[in-house]
Amino acid sequence: MKQTKNILRVAFILASIGSLYFVPWILVKAWILPLPDTVQEQLEEGIGYGFDGMIAYVDQGGKPPEYYAAGWHDRKNKIPAYPQALFKIASITKLYVAVAVAKLVKAERLSLDKTLAEYFPELVGRIEYADRITLRMMVQHRSGIPNFVDHPDFWTKPPKNKQETLEYALDLPADFEPGEDYGYSNTNYMLISDLIDQVVGYPHQQYIKEEILIPLGLKNTFGSLSEVNIDDVMSGYYVGVEEDFKTENTGLMLATAEDVGIFIRALNEGSVFNEGEQDIYSSIYEYEHTGLLVGYQSIAKYHKDIDTVVIQFNNTTNFDGYNWNLAEIFYGRIVKIVRRANGA
Repeated sequence: MKQTKNILRVAFILASIGSLYFVPWILVKAWILPLPDTVQEQLEEGIGYGFDGMIAYVDQGGKPPEYYAAGWHDRKNKIPAYPQALFKIASITKLYVAVAVAKLVKAERLSLDKTLAEYFPELVGRIEYADRITLRMMVQHRSGIPNFVDHPDFWTKPPKNKQETLEYALDLPADFEPGEDYGYSNTNYMLISDLIDQVVGYPHQQYIKEEILIPLGLKNTFGSLSEVNIDDVMSGYYVGVEEDFKTENTGLMLATAEDVGIFIRALNEGSVFNEGEQDIYSSIYEYEHTGLLVGYQSIAKYHKDIDTVVIQFNNTTNFDGYNWNLAEIFYGRIVKIVRRANGA
């Protein structure tokens, strides 16, 4: 009996030692290192973990905003990162689209309870449960519509246009019955953007500009790559690939960290809304977001306890590695630095 216990004890120790091989030490190191004194030092520390460039924007209520950058804006041409660069904000775009939906619902130009079948009759039979999926479910990612990026051919045979993109989500079984679960799906917001185009009679990007960007004075936020000087866009990289992904037109928004920060504060404080719109928005979507594209990672949040908006951009991705986890760790450390400076 004693011999058996000793064997089991040795086996447990060996198994424990063996399991250490699978611990992502790079994350442990990033997490436990002593907190730097400044946000700038934290960004420079982040560059040491394989990021080509990083940008941060910190807006503490009652204080002038702070701007930070480290690494490369363009590593090939050796252009240093700078805080005013344009960045592909990826899925942070969804916040602007959701605000647009709230405004159109308040104006009674859209109804959250109308179905996909009513808005897009041509998709009946191509999207399962089209007659049960409501606009509300689509905004909330509770529609069950498959995410086009999950299609096995999406990355090996990238779609050339919006119709080809949509095809990757059509004629597939639903992920779940409408309203029965949550499943983040970019397809929802592509269809919602098309719906806004249809309802207002012109591109949703123009509607967002007129109803959100101009009233907030956001002159450095754009609907697509075609509207900007490409040299102003921060380069985007994928680990192990030399290509600069900044020239790929994703159809999603671009903005400076400052413009995103101003929008996030206006969203959380309610100044982006007219009367009655915020109640609608609060019932359908969230007040913070992250974004991820090939070459681009972004985090945009308002921290109510310290009345502070923190935006972070990272221009290096690796979907098979720990880049996203590292970005979240660095973001959390930046927030801790700000809290510490405030005695919070």
